[in-house]
Amino acid sequence: MTAALRAAIIGTGAVAALHARSIATTPGVDLVAVADVMPGRAAEFAATHGGGAAYESIEQLFAAEQIDVVHLCTPPGVHEPQAVAAFAHGAHVIAEKPPALSLAELQSMTDAAAAADRRFAVVFQQRTGTAADHVKRLLDSGALGRALFATCNTLWLRDAEYYSVPWRGRWETEGGGTTLSHGIHQIDLLAYLLGDWRSASAQLWRQARDVETEDVSTGTILFEAGTVASVSTSVVSPRETSSIRIDTERATIEVDHLYGHDRTHWRITPAPSVSADEAAGWEFPHDVSPSGHDALLASVYESLITGAPLPAVAAEPARALEIVTAFYASARLGSAVERESVQSDPQLRGTLRSPVVDNRP
Repeated sequence: MTAALRAAIIGTGAVAALHARSIATTPGVDLVAVADVMPGRAAEFAATHGGGAAYESIEQLFAAEQIDVVHLCTPPGVHEPQAVAAFAHGAHVIAEKPPALSLAELQSMTDAAAAADRRFAVVFQQRTGTAADHVKRLLDSGALGRALFATCNTLWLRDAEYYSVPWRGRWETEGGGTTLSHGIHQIDLLAYLLGDWRSASAQLWRQARDVETEDVSTGTILFEAGTVASVSTSVVSPRETSSIRIDTERATIEVDHLYGHDRTHWRITPAPSVSADEAAGWEFPHDVSPSGHDALLASVYESLITGAPLPAVAAEPARALEIVTAFYASARLGSAVERESVQSDPQLRGTLRSPVVDNRP
């Protein structure tokens, strides 16, 4: 029998617990080590989650362990050097979002993965779940007609205590504000459903939080198929929601949730011209699995164990970051930014730092 893959988690904050839980329920993989630079945190995490050996640096871990898969649950500012080190160690990498502080850093990571013949997956778990898969199949098949207009909202609430963590809210260590750190999830799901994008524009706002970056953003995406999408992201919204609406020629698709969705969060409303019999064929399947880390990591590990390519829900790690980069560049330049420019211009790919309109009293 093939030996189980040996996994390690780097960074033991809140999201690491989700990774540990998913690893524990995934056949063919064992969590054998964890690392955190905060003294004692790795040992405490390992004791709680069955994480095996505990180390206080990634260097110590690699010196002591042979690891097959590294889970990066650290702040995005250190993802690039940690991923490159993991690939050099011979490990695959699964990184939390956002994957890096810039497209240039992300390219360094994907280049290192290719050079080492290792896989690189980013945790955009909103793509997962059978409901999202069902909607994507309907859109791709043309059954709903052309997608015309969409809205994409990530309206969350993050207070001063949240931003008291030293690396948050700073260009140098977080890379961007709420657009990058929070809105990127729904932006990724929208692009997963609608396909390639053509151009994007945005404005960045500082409404209430004492941070360098934005706490609100408003943007527009034009997709290659002609769909226009309005995108709003916020951390000043008391009634929190994550939502997408897509109006097609023959139906309206909606999902409204917060941090994860299943069949109950989605609905498809047919246009008046659609017959009841045809609309019945669009109903969501009953054997629905929800979105989340469990679904994403299970599919990634299946590909690692079998040697198959990464599944669509874990492929294209740059797509959402390209759109986010275009948003920040647009705020800096004062005009829409084309996808071609984001993919080729070293200046756009090197930083997200942009001017923010400060509306605080």
